[in-house]
Parts: sequence; structure tokens; C-alpha cells
Amino acid sequence: MKKEFENEMEDELRSEYDFSQMQGGIRGKYVERYRTGTNLVLLDPDVAQAFPNDAAVNEALRLLMQVAQRQQPNTAVQRTE
Repeated sequence: MKKEFENEMEDELRSEYDFSQMQGGIRGKYVERYRTGTNLVLLDPDVAQAFPNDAAVNEALRLLMQVAQRQQPNTAVQRTE
């Protein structure tokens, strides 16, 4: 015998959790705050294979920044403390 599957999902929420009665909810209320605190970058698969985690990516980028700074002529004014 084959079981018949319903097309609709079963409602597993308890009856006291009736969200249709809630008022004052604003969709996307905190989306801008979330975006400013989130910095996600999608790596291509070949690049992701070379870097197993975020620490490895950060280390490589810091090294690249150091190399780039050494290649630039020293035109910046040095700070004195």
C-alpha cells in the first residue's frame, strides 16, 4: 500500500501561538542594522578549496596588503608619537 501525502504542510504550532492575532510587527525592521554588521563574501569554488576557513582567508589578505604596501612608494606622512 502506498501512503498518500498531503500537499499542505502540517501545522505543528500549538493553538496558543496564533500569529495572525499579533499586531505591530514590521517586516524588515532591522534589515539595515543587520546589513551594516554583516560582511559576507562568496568565494568561487577553486578559491574556497585553498582556504579552509575565515582565518586562512584573513591571513592571506593581510599578507597581500603588506606586499602591496611595500610595492607602493612611501609618499605618506609618517606619524610621530
